[in-house]
Amino acid sequence: MLQLRGFGVVLDKATIVAEVDLAVSAGEWVTIIGPNGAGKSTLLRAVLGEYAHAGEAALQETSIADMNRRERARRIAAVAQYPVVPAGMAVLDYVLLGRTPHIPTLGRESATDLAVVRDVLTRLDLDRFAGRELQTLSGGERQRVFLARALAQQAPLLLLDEPTSALDIGHQQEVLELIDALRREAGLTVLATMHDLSAAGEYADRLVLMDGGRIVADGPPDHVLTEDLLAKHYRARVRIIPGEHGPLVVPVRAAPPSVPPSR
Repeated sequence: MLQLRGFGVVLDKATIVAEVDLAVSAGEWVTIIGPNGAGKSTLLRAVLGEYAHAGEAALQETSIADMNRRERARRIAAVAQYPVVPAGMAVLDYVLLGRTPHIPTLGRESATDLAVVRDVLTRLDLDRFAGRELQTLSGGERQRVFLARALAQQAPLLLLDEPTSALDIGHQQEVLELIDALRREAGLTVLATMHDLSAAGEYADRLVLMDGGRIVADGPPDHVLTEDLLAKHYRARVRIIPGEHGPLVVPVRAAPPSVPPSR
């Protein structure tokens, strides 16, 4: 589905992503993890064409650079970490923007477009907010609306930059379960970034660990989420506990300093 070869990004003369080789198969869920500043979000934004890049980025053997904006939007949907919230726009109208690549120039949305949007709103528990202004929703509710717009595009590749960062634990699970269900039902391919390592390990088929703009580990969750790797690249003290669907990462507090006995 997606192939990166020698992929790199330089911003303000600083190398943010360097010589990344990454292949994501159709229907696969790959999550990129890594410490702050590792280059995870920059890589996704460069795939979307927001940053110039070195090397190659191809989608189903077609160079992404050769696609026009409409073609790219039909094939790649994305949820940014900090999306722009349009002033005065209702939730239904915002999610309908996801259908723009499928609507002819100067045309109007069809009954099919409206049906797709209504279905996505219902599945994300947002139908009751359809007429509300987006700006009036809570952070978690807005995050689900951003995801709804991306899912309404019905693109085969979905890029997610920290998709659950503003959600409570219940809605985190609902969103991740929905993405996984759509992936299995429709063959959706997912490339995400996540800070929640346990959730990343539970839902992804494969984890890619980045540090300093480079890939330092790539494989099944139980091969990447190890105490040694996380100590080295996150400088974190953790314990790895086997879970039902993947390894669970538990932070471990350092031993508190001893207190001399009082006299």
